[in-house]
Amino acid sequence: MDKLDALLAASVAKPGEKTTKDQLLGVAAVIVNKDGVLYRGSAGVESTKPGSPPFTPDSVTAVASMTKIVTATTAMRLVEQGKIGLDDDVRPLIPKLAAMQILRGFLQLGQDIPYLEENTTPITLRQLLLHTAGNFTTWLDPDCARWAKYAGFDYVARYKAGTSDVYDTPLKFTPGHGWVYGSGLDWAGQVVEAVSGQRLGDFMRAEVFDPLGMPLSTFKRLELPSFVPSVDRDPETGVMTSKEEEEIPVDPQAQSGGAGLYMSANEHARVLQSLLRSLSGEKDGVVLRKETVEEMFRPQLNAAEKRMLNFTVKTNPQGFAPEFHLEMPLQYGLSGMINLEDEPGKRKKGSMMWSGAYNSRWFVDPETGIAVALFTNIWPFGDAALLTLWDKLERTIYGDFLRSL
Repeated sequence: MDKLDALLAASVAKPGEKTTKDQLLGVAAVIVNKDGVLYRGSAGVESTKPGSPPFTPDSVTAVASMTKIVTATTAMRLVEQGKIGLDDDVRPLIPKLAAMQILRGFLQLGQDIPYLEENTTPITLRQLLLHTAGNFTTWLDPDCARWAKYAGFDYVARYKAGTSDVYDTPLKFTPGHGWVYGSGLDWAGQVVEAVSGQRLGDFMRAEVFDPLGMPLSTFKRLELPSFVPSVDRDPETGVMTSKEEEEIPVDPQAQSGGAGLYMSANEHARVLQSLLRSLSGEKDGVVLRKETVEEMFRPQLNAAEKRMLNFTVKTNPQGFAPEFHLEMPLQYGLSGMINLEDEPGKRKKGSMMWSGAYNSRWFVDPETGIAVALFTNIWPFGDAALLTLWDKLERTIYGDFLRSL
């Protein structure tokens, strides 16, 4: 416990001092096993404003793509209830998905003119949860950005409007023929709404949040008693400045299953713990059956999808998998990245992980029987100080901490 506390404390700026490049403003960590909380700690403050409250495991932030595992868990509730199958074609449920074309390339006639082809291949819930349907985004893929420029697709304006129009891009490839990180989980959230007849947040509340005791988790910022705005880090000085107002819509019409939740480290860890409990065959403190969670943690990608995933990660290891050595073979589950070998001194093979744009991160290690959520609120993504802490934290967990239990 003391070593973990010391790690967190050493990672943040001292009260009243400006942050440097190797310091964070505030951070919280929660470690759980199936039976309870093994560690809960935090350091630093929520804001750069004078008199800021401390950053704690109950501090609620925008969690961005930390949302995805929650949406996947929610979607699997519908699968368990027999209301939809993982391999059902969801195009009849979502007209926009049915109308999506495949971007095959560009004609150079004085400008980039996209060549689009009709998609006649089913799009399944499984593919949406795996990022294998082909949905991509302008801010991650240069081809999508080229298409957007020609089509007059303004991602920022659509994002601020808070509607599902922001997901209306073509497909990068025929569904099931590759892997690309994009809006798959956002569309999965739309599928949940279509099948359940409820807004995504309402269905999550009934099926996940209330059963697991998560009163603060929400898509609606105005429902929160308090909220921690993100902080911008100056790339030259490392100094952080809290935002006066988030660009995220306060109450978006489209509740983003890929990136829209507000959560705390404590409550996110409850979702991770419920997965561990399910894998252990526990009947209480869970929302999914054992066989359902086993399916979520099963490597899912076919050969073509796996090749594209591993190629993508190798071209941007710091963006996708900084916790692994460069030759780590990777797969994908429902919905997170799976390492197929042990990472020396760290998590075991078969672990699942992901992260969020504001630099929070999580993993679940079924073999060891632990899960970890590390929360902060920094922009931009890929913060070096956070990644240094993440590595030290994990090595300490698998070293002295677990041996001391």
